[in-house]
Amino acid sequence: MNGEAYEWWECHYTPPRAGLYFYEFYIDTWHGCLRLGRGFGGEDTLDPKAPKWQLTVYGKGFRTPDWLAGGVMYQIFPDRFYGSGVKKENVPADRTLREDWEGEPVWRPNEKGEVTNSDYFGGDLRGIEEKLPYLKSLGVTCVYLNPIFEAHSNHRYNTADYSRIDPLLGTREDFESLCRAAKRHGIRILLDGVFSHTGSDSIYFNREGRYPNPGAYQSKESPYYPWYSFQNWPQQYESWWGFITLPNVKENNPEYNRYINGEDGIVRSWIGRGASGWRLDVADELPDEFLDNLRAAVKEQDPDAMVLGEVWEDASTKSAYGQRRKYLLGTQLDSVMNYPFRDAILGFLTGADPACMMDRILSIVENYPSQVVRLLMNHIGTHDTERALTVLGGEPTGNRGREWQSTACLSPEQRQRGLRLLRLAAVLQFTLPGVPCVYYGDEAGMEGYKDPFNRRCYPWGKENKELIEWYRRLGAMRAFCPCLKEGALEPFHVGDHILSYFRYGDGDALFCAVNRGEHPKMLYVPHDWRGARVLFGTGADEDGGVFLPPYGCAILYLAAPEPQPEPEPESEPESRKEEAKEPQGAAEEPDLSSLSASELASRGPVSKRI
Repeated sequence: MNGEAYEWWECHYTPPRAGLYFYEFYIDTWHGCLRLGRGFGGEDTLDPKAPKWQLTVYGKGFRTPDWLAGGVMYQIFPDRFYGSGVKKENVPADRTLREDWEGEPVWRPNEKGEVTNSDYFGGDLRGIEEKLPYLKSLGVTCVYLNPIFEAHSNHRYNTADYSRIDPLLGTREDFESLCRAAKRHGIRILLDGVFSHTGSDSIYFNREGRYPNPGAYQSKESPYYPWYSFQNWPQQYESWWGFITLPNVKENNPEYNRYINGEDGIVRSWIGRGASGWRLDVADELPDEFLDNLRAAVKEQDPDAMVLGEVWEDASTKSAYGQRRKYLLGTQLDSVMNYPFRDAILGFLTGADPACMMDRILSIVENYPSQVVRLLMNHIGTHDTERALTVLGGEPTGNRGREWQSTACLSPEQRQRGLRLLRLAAVLQFTLPGVPCVYYGDEAGMEGYKDPFNRRCYPWGKENKELIEWYRRLGAMRAFCPCLKEGALEPFHVGDHILSYFRYGDGDALFCAVNRGEHPKMLYVPHDWRGARVLFGTGADEDGGVFLPPYGCAILYLAAPEPQPEPEPESEPESRKEEAKEPQGAAEEPDLSSLSASELASRGPVSKRI
């Protein structure tokens, strides 16, 4: 019993094997048999249509890398971030090299009606290395690179040779140099692995005849022929989503699997050259056996290397290939891209019901193993989505095509409102469970609808410096607050344009509240929070009230005071007691809201206990 109003029951159950288990409760009362299902935040409800609770049971010994927890990720589309200006060798002649860094990417079809994505702006690996101090100032601890291997399009998702760096990006030595330099700044490099298909213009398929040795398209005697599925060789073959330039591979073909996951395979070789793991493109299209083999290869090469998967839905309940997938049960992925959080954050800030958005967040936290949750890639924009600022401030794309998207931009009023909402989106992104991932240029105020308008070049020299400082402060906050590493999430007030919650760690706690509305709000926090340190916004008044201005936020921080010195023994002479000074308490910390990002970061992490 808990007082007179509550009753607790426990059941200890050991599942026979890893997998998903669903459960519910039935209670016999004088009203009859009542079914308890899962409601908001996992609470019970008598709604007969309510879903069951879910228990995700992972394999014993499942662990994920520690180095990413509590950090900050940064995604770079390599051609558009920064160019070193170093002259490149062996660049194919059919590429268009742009000299107008601020120009619009080519999106109109050529005279054949094809969009070739063959215009390049010159971003490269050395350019990324030059900007490592900038990334460090944002608190970045991991850089996720879109594909860098040789490919004949600017997005490079049509791999031509997994063993070579694309010549416009640099050399293998440039990559190794980048990895070494990044580690000196406390930053790891995550590669993009595109293993469900190759390019048709590749050493493996060679449809365009660019390479001297025959590919699968040219000869059935090619060693690569068994990798592909032909209905009528050579013209008809399986391709990714029907794009003939992206022929699908048979991932479980022994030779292909050995090439990617073998002892001397692609996965291990690039980790050996300095990469700290892989982000797997369309992970939900990779068979279980291939994923099992890939994880084994990664962990044998480096037990602390990361395996992150692209899955757009709830990865714990995802079904593909006619069966429930087992991404998060301990034998495949360490974590996933967190599209459900993106939908919840942007949905809340564009008018969706706050309670429904919090329910989406809590469902992921409940359904995923804790070691997966702490490494979730919490993005609000990627190369596959519209820019967050455009979503928050602009008109929805709807069914409008590239012609409209190419000319659409935010009006001054839309941009101002979008920037205010983007700051709030970043606050949520940086304080919810998982690891925030900033898509290059979002912190600088970049706009853009869908591909390729979300892939313009970073606006060096024309950045929104106030927004960058906001991101710097958030990055410094993550380094300062251990509870953001893997602390528990507890909702507080959700509704009336407000989303608020606590993060509780072993030694500290954070309170975060966001007001998306046009009118000020007041929240009243528990008594313990009235003296909390202010990181963003204003603190609680003597009644516990926290003021939230329109489009405003508050972040408060609690840590226990330093332990006081032990009192002196009572047997001590009375004269000495009189002379003794009162024990000194811990030095009072300043109001953190007055510190710059660099000052906050310099204070280092806090490891006090509440």
